[in-house]
Amino acid sequence: MSDSQPGILAPVPKAARYLNFSLKAGAKPRPALLDLAKLADGLRIVAGVGQPAALALGKTIAGLRAFPTHFGAGLVLPSTSAALWCWLRGDDHGDLLHLSRSAAEAVDSAFYLDNVIDAFKFDVGRDLTGYVDGTENPKGSKAAAAAILRGQGAGMDGSSFVAVQQWVHDFDAFQAMTSKDQDNAVGRRKKDDKELANAPASSHIKRTAQESFAPEAFVVRRSMPWAERTAGGLNFVAFGKSFDAFEAQLRRMVGAEDGIADALFKFTRPVSGSYFWCPPLRRGRLDLRALGL
Repeated sequence: MSDSQPGILAPVPKAARYLNFSLKAGAKPRPALLDLAKLADGLRIVAGVGQPAALALGKTIAGLRAFPTHFGAGLVLPSTSAALWCWLRGDDHGDLLHLSRSAAEAVDSAFYLDNVIDAFKFDVGRDLTGYVDGTENPKGSKAAAAAILRGQGAGMDGSSFVAVQQWVHDFDAFQAMTSKDQDNAVGRRKKDDKELANAPASSHIKRTAQESFAPEAFVVRRSMPWAERTAGGLNFVAFGKSFDAFEAQLRRMVGAEDGIADALFKFTRPVSGSYFWCPPLRRGRLDLRALGL
């Protein structure tokens, strides 16, 4: 799809960096975003614009909002506002270091680089707990239908919305669980990735079965593990044509529907939560017309 950032639908890379930026006080984001548009090709750099940057331009992107912290019941989740997000994709961490320097320099006039998360593909695409991640991702045209916005006109068609959360695993708590309890928490057998026929209602599979929602709640997950010293977890990334499907899953995970929380919370927790709008491409560059640029 030539008008969408190709990294959204491409398989996860071998290595990645996630850059989170805040807006400098009194800064005008227009020049910085135009410079980023020249650099971000949508494949090596997937770019997302947060609500603070859009508002600083005096623009509103329909569907772009703040990350929700709770749904009236269940767990309260962190919401960490960010103005700009870049997902750097590649095969070599050294190359990504230099690419991140270029991206940060391009937007330095208006944005602070607040946070950098280095990530990687583990084995065949496993989370650090050993379970395969993203097994239920839609494929092909179904993935495009779930992740890419259509029917909204020039400057919006080809765009996507992305939810980003950094999850920190409690490896001691996870390793203290029996293999059966681990499988029941995820809803799959680690050894062969087979879904459990009688998974408990609290299992992650049961909480987030995308076809079980009305309407169906499909997202395209492009999550990757991260590690720093002896800590680690998953940088959760979910693309959608809106945030509705993601929020439907999140609502059920925290137990807002039936009081049953996702069993993942026994050994992992999010420490951040942000929403971004990923512009489409036009002639191979970010199309920022919806932002008045």
